[in-house]
Amino acid sequence: MQPFELTRAQDLQQALQAAARASQAGQGASVRFLAGGTTLLDLMKLEVETPQAVVDISRLPLDALRDTAAGGLEIGATVRNADLAQHERVRRDYPVLSQALLSGASGQLRNMATTGGNLLQRTRCVYFRDTAMPCNKREPGSGCGAIDGYHRNLAVLGTSAHCVASHPSDMAVALAALDAQVLLQSASGRRQLPVQDFYLLPGDTPHKENAMRAGELITGVVLPPPVPGARSAYVKLRDRASFEFALASAAVVAAVERGVIGHLRIVLGGVGTRPWRAHQAEAALQGRRPTRALYGQAAQAALEQARPLPGNAFKIELARRCVAHALQSVVPAD
Repeated sequence: MQPFELTRAQDLQQALQAAARASQAGQGASVRFLAGGTTLLDLMKLEVETPQAVVDISRLPLDALRDTAAGGLEIGATVRNADLAQHERVRRDYPVLSQALLSGASGQLRNMATTGGNLLQRTRCVYFRDTAMPCNKREPGSGCGAIDGYHRNLAVLGTSAHCVASHPSDMAVALAALDAQVLLQSASGRRQLPVQDFYLLPGDTPHKENAMRAGELITGVVLPPPVPGARSAYVKLRDRASFEFALASAAVVAAVERGVIGHLRIVLGGVGTRPWRAHQAEAALQGRRPTRALYGQAAQAALEQARPLPGNAFKIELARRCVAHALQSVVPAD
């Protein structure tokens, strides 16, 4: 592990000022906030992450869940994944989020991992995590070893000639299906972004994974009020039953109005370079009466843009079945 400067922030302003000072000193791209540390510390030990400055935010009052005035829910950035998954309001009004969290990692990790850290976790591509191998995400311009190498668990949607790494978060997939907003704050002010806009496609800059600016901190996530009559589910397919990342997953939130599908969100995980909103699948279903045949057509549409490599082509059919099963779980059809 490389040496770094550690600041233990006692309040939000101290944390933001420490990050701003590091940015002004030319360390802006090398400042990391530390909460649970379940991803960051691993990557620092591997020397994949080599920040010059680390700001410990674990003592900040960002660990609360609050009802919003609009009827939604605000989740603090340091709320533990275990607490969020079991929260009464989440289980009742946003079950897809609870299911996604409980399908990820182990109980021990969920007890430490935080909401903000989960959003910022990085790919499990073996080339990214091995500093002896080429990786444009880790070292821009070095190449993508996965394209002609091992890529079985990597993305088939949103890829580029420079990167095919898959996005790892289950939670982010569920949040995208819930139209959640990410709250960001820096020394210069606050802003918020939809989860779908928070993540960037790799293009020719795969090292730029999200839309955060230098010195910004995730302070929380806001969920809108639950859609009246909506049901939701998260389906995850993986090599083993626990402590494993998705080969394909699907988060579905849907409401049926007078026998036809009204509100609908379908977001895929495990197959995209970011949580993948399946707009074509949604368009195939909205305003129509649900049937198994229609679910099959929607699943086909969800993967129309897929560009697989030889080792992960199986993911297309796997993801189609995942989408169809998730839809059937939420709105049973004949």
